Amino acid sequence: MTTSLPQGELTIERMCALVGVSRAGYYRAWAASAPRAEETGLRDAIQRAAIANRHYGYRRIMIEIGRAGWSVNHKRVLRLMRQDNLLCLRRRSFVPATTDSNHGWRVVPNLARHMVPTGLDQLWVADITYIRLQEEFAYLAIVLDAFSRRVVGWALAAHLQASLAIDALTMALVSRKPAPGTLIHHSDRGVQYACGDYTELLERHDIQPSMSRIGNPYDNAKAESFIKTLKHEEVDGRAYRDIDHARSSIGAFIEQVYNRQRLHSALAYRPPAEFEASLQPRRAAVQQPSAAEINPTCP
Repeated sequence: MTTSLPQGELTIERMCALVGVSRAGYYRAWAASAPRAEETGLRDAIQRAAIANRHYGYRRIMIEIGRAGWSVNHKRVLRLMRQDNLLCLRRRSFVPATTDSNHGWRVVPNLARHMVPTGLDQLWVADITYIRLQEEFAYLAIVLDAFSRRVVGWALAAHLQASLAIDALTMALVSRKPAPGTLIHHSDRGVQYACGDYTELLERHDIQPSMSRIGNPYDNAKAESFIKTLKHEEVDGRAYRDIDHARSSIGAFIEQVYNRQRLHSALAYRPPAEFEASLQPRRAAVQQPSAAEINPTCP
């Protein structure tokens, strides 16, 4: 009994008969060559993923090629990446201080320490880090949604004044429009977050402030984790000509790579934007903050 085949296709038996080989011989040859062909294809997929995501480790590469249809475990990916010299390298760099907690402004209790957000815009975490340019330092302030790990606001400047943090917060407020009385904003005890203009902006939008304990970076671990990713995958190894070059490159990384492409282990290896899209529909499209909404006077 034969089964119908699509036009132009032949059975294995018929093809073997046409070329004068036995079916057993065909399957012996297939068993010898098919695994090599499969591994060649897998190596190609791993190399393409590693080149496109030069700072991904083997676990994220495994997830990335899995999304493209490959079924392979992390041990095999690690072995092939090691053989092909594709394992990413990490290095530590000089870290200047960005937090000045020696000030006379009010310090509020830590409200986020045991909080587990269950939805968007329940907990925002904020932090500031340095960015090395060719001849000076710049400083990046970020605001991140703790539930989706999405960067919802950021600003880059050549100073550590409060206006830097206010610019990042303003972008987050304009883009997300959180409902009054539903959001906690967590940061360290730096003067940028404790000063009057910053806390007044929070109060105007009915956002409750929260601050880390002294000398405990784990209280703001999600923001610290993003900064580590940013340094490792974008900043380290780059030579920004000036602050405009840094702003363009870092902005592209945040908006196009981190928020929309980078797989996040805490989100079942999905990008933050994809994770948010999987939730119930929420607010309208993101808008950019206007300069009129920013009026800092703190140092």
